[in-house]
Amino acid sequence: MTDLILASASPRRRELLAQIGVDFETLPLDIPEVVAPGEAAEDFVRRLALEKARAGFDASAGDCPALGSDTAVVVDGRILGKPANEAEAVAMLLSLSGRWHRVLTGVALVDGGRSDSRVVATEVEFARLSEAQCRRYWASGEPRDKAGAYGIQGLGAVFVTRIEGSYSAVVGLPLAETADLLEGFGVPIWNRIHND
Repeated sequence: MTDLILASASPRRRELLAQIGVDFETLPLDIPEVVAPGEAAEDFVRRLALEKARAGFDASAGDCPALGSDTAVVVDGRILGKPANEAEAVAMLLSLSGRWHRVLTGVALVDGGRSDSRVVATEVEFARLSEAQCRRYWASGEPRDKAGAYGIQGLGAVFVTRIEGSYSAVVGLPLAETADLLEGFGVPIWNRIHND
């Protein structure tokens, strides 16, 4: 029997959980990622993380806790989700160019009788980008499923000049906070360590 359900289709979240040795099964779910009117970014990522975790727990056999997570890129008070097309991705990247922005990641755990969540904020500074760079990056395919139209763990790393906070949260799952939540629910970390 597994220790945890990961309610996510994200390969990055799978890799991060595996990195800390959690024994888990993945259960991808389709949860609408729509900001409610007047909803603050912190509340948005926490709500979505909890909705994903609850849906994952409900859709599984209910034998173990479920983890949900959501990440949003925020600039000038606007939440940048996943780009719908090249024009939207280029606009997002140019809005981040040469300045700081905030990445918020919510993580939540749910089991039959309880739930808990955390929101982690990380500040990220971008180099100055040209429109041509943004279009070349879009052509790589990487930004298509990424909040804010970039992946810090991939090709988009060349845009990042500084980071203040949790790197793993920008990738999609804040590991220190996740480990703390897992401990509170009795889910062991370092349970599946591979010596390569």
